[in-house]
Amino acid sequence: MKMNPIALACGVAMLGLSSVAAAEVSTNIGVTSNYIWRGLSQSGNSTSFSGGFDWSGESGLYAGTWLAEAWDDFELDLYGGYAGEVGGFGYDAGLIYYVYSSDADSNFAELYVNGSWQFLTAGLAYTLSAEDAVEAVEEDLYYYLGASFDLPQDFSIGLTVGFAEPDGDDDDDAEDYTHYQLDLTKATGDFGDVTLSLSDTDLDGTDAAGEDADMRFFISWNKSF
Repeated sequence: MKMNPIALACGVAMLGLSSVAAAEVSTNIGVTSNYIWRGLSQSGNSTSFSGGFDWSGESGLYAGTWLAEAWDDFELDLYGGYAGEVGGFGYDAGLIYYVYSSDADSNFAELYVNGSWQFLTAGLAYTLSAEDAVEAVEEDLYYYLGASFDLPQDFSIGLTVGFAEPDGDDDDDAEDYTHYQLDLTKATGDFGDVTLSLSDTDLDGTDAAGEDADMRFFISWNKSF
């Protein structure tokens, strides 16, 4: 999921073939009862299956791809960046390109920066280019704050507050909004992780795609290999 956001079209070639031997490759699969991204449904409030691959090198460079059902289409995310840690502070910066299989005009690219310290996370995403995307136009800005805590019995809880500012020149009718999400996750070892989520926004009526923007409850499962 555009998660635990996140969720960059920097090709693997830029990472250098000489680094492949020292790299790690992982796979992930998942399913959710509602694909929620930044408080808005990307699946028409329906079930969405997903999967992806990630490559990470010892230098901190990484690249990956993630495919999910979105509306009556497929969304393919291509991403790459650089991540590391200094004095307990984690950082991550990169580029992500969202591709839609049946509507190339909806494709768009974002530059992102994320940081973490102990139980806190924060991040910012800036839309670099977009043709006619429903969810984004050029110069859109999104930023968030999050906190997560471990609980007994392999449970954890997380809270995210995000702010979307659709400030593109051709987006005069779009509305700024805030979204909130609460996640309760149970780690089940070899069986993956199960997450119960509650999401809401301060939008009135419907979201940008015409879907009901009221509070949503959904359940997700994911596993990495």
